[in-house]
Amino acid sequence: MTGSLSAASRADASAQPAASLALPSLCSRDPRPTPERLLQDLVPPPHFEHARLDTYIPAPDQPSQAEAVAKMRAFTQRWESTGASGGFFGLFKKKKVAANLPGVYLDGGFGVGKTHLLASVWHSAPGQKAFGTFVEYTNLAGALGFHQAVKALSQCSLVCIDEFELDDPGDTVLMSRMLRELAAQGVALAATSNTLPDALGEGRFAAADFMREIQGLASQFESIRVDGEDYRHRGLAKAGEPVAADEVRARAEAAGPGAVYDDFGALSKHLATVHPSRYGMLLDDVSAVYWQNLETITNQNVALRFVVLIDRLYDMDIPVVASGVRADQIFTEEMLRGGYRKKYRRAISRLTALARVAAEQAQSAA
Repeated sequence: MTGSLSAASRADASAQPAASLALPSLCSRDPRPTPERLLQDLVPPPHFEHARLDTYIPAPDQPSQAEAVAKMRAFTQRWESTGASGGFFGLFKKKKVAANLPGVYLDGGFGVGKTHLLASVWHSAPGQKAFGTFVEYTNLAGALGFHQAVKALSQCSLVCIDEFELDDPGDTVLMSRMLRELAAQGVALAATSNTLPDALGEGRFAAADFMREIQGLASQFESIRVDGEDYRHRGLAKAGEPVAADEVRARAEAAGPGAVYDDFGALSKHLATVHPSRYGMLLDDVSAVYWQNLETITNQNVALRFVVLIDRLYDMDIPVVASGVRADQIFTEEMLRGGYRKKYRRAISRLTALARVAAEQAQSAA
């Protein structure tokens, strides 16, 4: 009979494998954060919620790390010496201290603990304060308008900028202007670089580039160098082998609430419809991501969007399970030599770390 199933057909349908079941997907999400949400998100990510100067362990063979801790500790003493704690008089004191003391710029390769140090400073500061990546601040200016963004941030005792980027001249000028206006209003500033690790010569440290690009603001920053290798991979293999496709699906189905499952090609197309400022909200309530058919990205726009997504995943400590190519094969060799190589190499480092977390979790559950 048309419109009904035979007994045999019903039996076949009931015996279909779980792989036919629909799973939650990032592609089904279309987040719309309000300006208030963007401002509320300017806090250290969960990965650095408990970061403090006392919990930063300098590598014994890297004296610059211990020196950086000491200098950052001295930077935080401005709060104690002025007693700035909010309110009208606290605000007045904040204006005086920031005007007389330089900001700090942590310079070095990724994975040496710069963000840990930056988050530690944020946790020590009184009253209202802001912590975000360079991209998050440029996105905020785009969402609120430049003057409204400056007005909102000027109420802070401290503004921290993680991974200050010099790739886009327009964004660099915008941030330079924003920081000048904030410094003029007495906001203390702290920033980190976005640089290559373990590369001798060009590209290793960005301090000179940073100071040149921010021009008139340079005199208000003390550059603090942090040497070392990427802590995420000390003594560990670089990038593990990808997971088999059927295992990715099975683990996604067994993961329970909070797991999302996507085909990488479909996800890449969806990310093009979501502004990068919304990627954090895209991951609300996500506990793990499962990707099928990870492949080498050949389009620069797709690659840059993927970098932002990886950064947000890393910030939120969300493990990644993927089939397809290895993490170190996500970007082309040309990209890894090009102007955005710093971002791409950081993304590889972070994706490798997130995949390792997922693998460790799977071993513990076995």
